[in-house]
Amino acid sequence: MVSLVLTACTGGGPDPARSFDELDRALPDSTVEQLQGVLEEAVRQSGSSGGLAGVWAPWSGTWEGVTGTTGFEDHAPKVTPQTKFRLTTGTTEITCTVLLRLADAGVVGLDDHVSSYVDDTPGIDGITLRQLCQQTSGLGDFYPTLRGHFAANPQRVWSETELISGGLAAGRQSAPGEGWAPSQAGVMLLAQALRNATGRDWNSLADDYVFGPLGMDDTALPAPSEVDHHGVLGGYVAKPGADGAPDCTARFDDSKQSSSMGGAAAGAITTLADAQALSEAFATGALLGEQTSREQWTLVPMSGDAPAWQGYGVGGAQYGPMRGTAGEGAGALTAAFTDPKSGLTVVVALNDSTAGADFVRETAFALASIASKATAAPEHERPMVELPWSLDQSVAKMAELAKCPIAEAPPAE
Repeated sequence: MVSLVLTACTGGGPDPARSFDELDRALPDSTVEQLQGVLEEAVRQSGSSGGLAGVWAPWSGTWEGVTGTTGFEDHAPKVTPQTKFRLTTGTTEITCTVLLRLADAGVVGLDDHVSSYVDDTPGIDGITLRQLCQQTSGLGDFYPTLRGHFAANPQRVWSETELISGGLAAGRQSAPGEGWAPSQAGVMLLAQALRNATGRDWNSLADDYVFGPLGMDDTALPAPSEVDHHGVLGGYVAKPGADGAPDCTARFDDSKQSSSMGGAAAGAITTLADAQALSEAFATGALLGEQTSREQWTLVPMSGDAPAWQGYGVGGAQYGPMRGTAGEGAGALTAAFTDPKSGLTVVVALNDSTAGADFVRETAFALASIASKATAAPEHERPMVELPWSLDQSVAKMAELAKCPIAEAPPAE
């Protein structure tokens, strides 16, 4: 019966991969020049060998920018718009979209207790599936503790249970539903629950519920033992010095790494085109029923002192009008955001994680600020995209967050 429901709910209706009518034209030259400048500075300031970014402004045009090479080794290939990259915590959007679609199909309920599906893990009583995606479960996170271990030994295969246990061992951040704290362990626990509820693994569920409907043919969660990822942006992070601060003269090469470090929370690999489709569908609720979409973007505050224009939905954040995720993995920084009203979408990927997730978020904010002011194409009108930050503010924060900038940017493509 579950199999029939899973098959039936993946077809029909409008094409969710086309959330907005894109113009088949480039953004104005002056806008492109600014966008390319921000990307090159982001690569330089983050210490990356290269990076890529995309901007889609339905009223004006599109831009896909690249700079540098996929790695620091001699004769490394140049980055292209087709270069794959690690989605980092954007993977959580996929896992939580699967949850939301299963809820639409009546297979699970958002407020079901995770202990109903995972009965062999102590310390999870009172936590709901919704809370795991909204980061209000109160579970601790393994990533801050293991960040250094991931960087130093990227090919090690970690078991899901081991990492979830690491999150539990980190201690409760709050009682379920009473506070916000990001937890990759919580998302991995959700993946276990969905697997038990359906009898299907993550890639199978993602194929039917997300990748197939969105035409995301180039996105997947690699097998944990698969560490040679050809055609993928390399990964680097500065080694810690004696004082614990990054030693900018030495770096780990994390280009060959196991997806098990992030799993269903942060382990997927994708492309610009796929990341765009995911970001737009996630922000607009294009794959969901009307009621579920409303519930997805019923926000909770991310912290007590967070500005009013920041909040968190089921699986991702909202900053002003932009919805999406900015995240970090070993050797990778990735951000993708969409404004569901205007259709403005930005994606950016860098291959040095030393500067952290906030750095790539500010890079995306800078790109969005530039693109929001792009001149409208003939017979189109530029919408009012009210961003609660300015380009100058985002650029200043990028400089402030940069930890190991390199002397000069890699050559632009």
